[in-house]
Amino acid sequence: MAVDIECEVSNILGKNRKILEICNLIEMLGKTDATVLIQGESGTGKELITNTIHAHSSRANKPFIKVNCATLSESSLDRELFGYKISAFIGDSFTLKGGFELATGGTILLDEIGNLSLSAQAKLLRVLQKGEIFSVGSSIPIAVDVRVIATTNIILRKAVKQGAFREDLFYQLGTITIFLPPLRERKDDIPILIMNFIEFENYEAKRHIKGITPKALALLMEYEWPGNVRELKNAIEHAAIVENTNTIHMHSLPNHIVKASRNSAFRDREEFNLKMKRSSYERQLILRALIKADWVKSRAARLLGIDQRNLSYFIRKHHILDQDERRRVRGI
Repeated sequence: MAVDIECEVSNILGKNRKILEICNLIEMLGKTDATVLIQGESGTGKELITNTIHAHSSRANKPFIKVNCATLSESSLDRELFGYKISAFIGDSFTLKGGFELATGGTILLDEIGNLSLSAQAKLLRVLQKGEIFSVGSSIPIAVDVRVIATTNIILRKAVKQGAFREDLFYQLGTITIFLPPLRERKDDIPILIMNFIEFENYEAKRHIKGITPKALALLMEYEWPGNVRELKNAIEHAAIVENTNTIHMHSLPNHIVKASRNSAFRDREEFNLKMKRSSYERQLILRALIKADWVKSRAARLLGIDQRNLSYFIRKHHILDQDERRRVRGI
């Protein structure tokens, strides 16, 4: 499958308009040390974007420290970010450096920043505003020169309105905000991503897969990808493992994706099938006329603008029981 990769920023694949805009922004960010906030659903590639921003910056040869805000307790997070003072002997102490000190001169990634407590948010705001930290257990400020990149899979503006995230920190972080689109909004990039993942699997698993069948590609293009790019990568890895030819076929894809596609196709047939829609409307209209006419067929026929013989035909066609039959069925 021949594809033209238009994004010129290394490691980022795609030709979707939103992805190209992000690529252009990353190139411009290389000239600044601006704080960057990256928002996007899980699996959209936030870590890839943070790595690329650091690699294209003037700090590329300096430390890049990553801290996951979602996996640490508040006390652990304080020590992880700011370091802490340890008393070894009476009158003797030393300080273990935290992420901000370790990243001095470079970049720190605050992953899933939306999970920070309000007190931790206040401490972070001070760092961004004053460029200094306090180690846990110390009252001596430490100057830090760090570029901050923050990521989150929640909508921070909504969290601000709910009182779960500080508004001043939100604006401090959002000097530059990047919204990563979910894969369902950039489906034109799916063929490019598929070929990239196939090449990766060929290298990693020593396979010799050359491409994917049109039917399998159509199925992947139709799927909604709740797990985004990460789910697509896993799907291609699964297919590469189970496929016994040099081309990925539909039967090699994960069952849940194939099943979802079939269910979607069935729903589409129901939604757009003119014959089914017309038959359903016809039955409803006849029933309404019969009820309006107290099940007197001659009156119902007049309401419908047809003769009684035609009404009898439609009643049989749509299996509509008359009033006496309804009573018998119900045992009345």
